[in-house]
Amino acid sequence: MKRESAGGVRGWRPATEEALYGPSGFYRRPEGPAGHFRTSVHASPLFAGAVARLLFLVDEALDHPAELAFVDMGAGRGELVTGVLKALPAEVASRARGYAVERAARPAGLDHRIEWLPQPPPGVTGLLFANEWLDNVPLDVAEVDTEGTARLVLVREDGTESLGEPVTGAEAEWLARWWPLTRTPGSPLPLPGAPDGPPPPEDPPEEVRPPAAGLQGPAQGLHGLCGPHGQAADGLRAEIGLPRDDAWEAAVASLGRGLAVAVDYAHFAGARPPFGTLTGFREGRETAPVPDGSCDITAHVALDACALPGARLLSQREALGALGVSGGRPSLSLASTDPTAYVRALAGAGEAAELTARGGLGDFGWLLQPVGIPNPLSRGKQPST
Repeated sequence: MKRESAGGVRGWRPATEEALYGPSGFYRRPEGPAGHFRTSVHASPLFAGAVARLLFLVDEALDHPAELAFVDMGAGRGELVTGVLKALPAEVASRARGYAVERAARPAGLDHRIEWLPQPPPGVTGLLFANEWLDNVPLDVAEVDTEGTARLVLVREDGTESLGEPVTGAEAEWLARWWPLTRTPGSPLPLPGAPDGPPPPEDPPEEVRPPAAGLQGPAQGLHGLCGPHGQAADGLRAEIGLPRDDAWEAAVASLGRGLAVAVDYAHFAGARPPFGTLTGFREGRETAPVPDGSCDITAHVALDACALPGARLLSQREALGALGVSGGRPSLSLASTDPTAYVRALAGAGEAAELTARGGLGDFGWLLQPVGIPNPLSRGKQPST
């Protein structure tokens, strides 16, 4: 499929690639992602502690290898890998090696034990963890025209959009399987939990970041939005997640043995948002996605499409609960016996509540992909692949 057109108009995938990762791209700016939005990593050190406990479980499943890798995909400025290494027990920390995978330059003062790489190291043994990485893997956007044809959405640097040529080839096949925008008369759109679509987690992750203006919630899906003759209605949009599927498969393939985990805000088959989720973030606020390097450009992840055989899907609330993060208040009796400990425990409970909150960070999806070991967190649904 042609990606470039005259007059500076191109598909969202190349436009986003340059805007985020080009020489003057958003993710190469000195303030880093933390200057514009807050992830679970920045919300509380409890998150890094929970990931360290997961690495401990992976270490046990691997029978305590001589070198235990922690690979932080989309590492930002190395906040998560730094926190995980600090939280490990001494015996595990002595064998642990941290890898930060990031396109931006290595930040000054980063722990010398952490290796800074543009790609994940091949063949390591341990835990590969991708926190809000897949949502920034650039992808193209499709929109249905007035004739019911799904076409590539083209964009200028100022964010102005137009429709390009029809979506064809592997991308059209991906849409047909994972995010159908058209149908023939008499063929219903898939309902949530239909046999031909992977089931969501037991507690399905929902949208976390505020939707862009005019977007509808994922629970509305595509139902009732078709035209009078069964074809898809003009204006329906989808983000073509094939590059993310490929990126995740490559990341998993880099592991010799261990566990790969992708954490992101997600949607699932049968309940895709009808007008997509593409949006921007700048200085803590949602904004229009403009591919000029001034803002983050992100879209929710079809985690069920990314899943490989043997994967499990959990909500962050379920995953962190299994790793000992609880938002329960400490006993009031502690306030009288040890007020300092009570205040500390109360603060920790508040941070845990934020990480696991419904309608917030707790609704993120966790995709767990074991490689040569049993899944250390056995809860969660197995998607069909």
